[in-house]
Amino acid sequence: MAGIIGLGKYLFIIPMLVFGILNIMNAKEMATMAPVGGELMIYVTGIALIAASLSVIIGKFDRLACVLLALLLITIALTIHLPNLLNADDPAIQAASMDSFLKDIGLTGGALMASKLARDDAVTG
Repeated sequence: MAGIIGLGKYLFIIPMLVFGILNIMNAKEMATMAPVGGELMIYVTGIALIAASLSVIIGKFDRLACVLLALLLITIALTIHLPNLLNADDPAIQAASMDSFLKDIGLTGGALMASKLARDDAVTG
């Protein structure tokens, strides 16, 4: 069972690492998505995703990283994807926004579950 949970940790966190790298590589193009801060906010988000991913991979401050990642993901869901879902006139944009909203809600749950399984509870107890 421990092997499956260990595999699940990597299946959860590797996409976060990729999302972080993509944010940094495509910050200019993504800047209009940020409700505030534009390009700078995209860089900050990318760095946060990469930092959380590395923390979980190396097992240092991984509980704190997962809790903070959950906060980041729910913030993205509520401030970017939900408004796009509610305000879009194009059904294709509404569908994509619904997909992104539900994905981020699910990933928030995954981050909270990962925080419970984290090894390093030095900060959060």
